[in-house]
Amino acid sequence: MTEADAKEPESELSPAGFLARDWPYLVMLALAIIGIAVASVAGSAMMAYWEVLVPVFAAVCVWTRSRETHPKPALARLVTVEALHWGAVFVAMQLAYVPDVKSMMNADASALMVLTLLALGTFTAGAQLGAWRICVVGVVLALGVPFIAWLDRATLLITIVAVSLAVLATFVFVHRRQTAPAES
Repeated sequence: MTEADAKEPESELSPAGFLARDWPYLVMLALAIIGIAVASVAGSAMMAYWEVLVPVFAAVCVWTRSRETHPKPALARLVTVEALHWGAVFVAMQLAYVPDVKSMMNADASALMVLTLLALGTFTAGAQLGAWRICVVGVVLALGVPFIAWLDRATLLITIVAVSLAVLATFVFVHRRQTAPAES
C-alpha cells in the first residue's frame, strides 16, 4: 500500500470527507429545520417555501442514486420515477389550497397538511432509494408537524435547535461507527 493509498481512506473519515460525501443531506436537513422554525412563526405563509423544497429534494434524490446508476436507460428511468414521485407530492400539496378544500380547513391546518405531505414524500423517497439519510429528513419534517401544532413559538425554536444538533450528532456518530472497522 502506497502512502497515497493510506491517506485516501483518512480523507473520507475526516470532517471534510464527511461533508464532501453528505453535504446534500445536510442541506436538506438544514432547509427542513429552517422551514419548520420559520413555519412556527409564519404559519400559513410557508406554502411557497415548501413548494420550492419539492424540486430541491427531488434533485437530491436523483443525485443520490445517479452516483450508482451509470447506464443511460437506468438513469432516465430514475429521473422519470423521481419526477412522478415528486410531481405527485407537489400536486397533493396543491390540493390543500383548492377553494373547496381550503374552505373546510383554516390556514394553519392547511399549512400543517402540506408539511405532512412533504414529510411523507421525503420519507417514502428515501425508503424507495434505500437512502436512510433522506428518510431521516422526512422524519424530522414529520416531527415538525406536532411541534408546530403544540409547542409555544419560543419553545419550538429552542427545541428545533436541540433536535437538529442531536440529528447532526447522530450523523457523525453513525459515520464514525461505520468507518471504524476500516481503520483496524
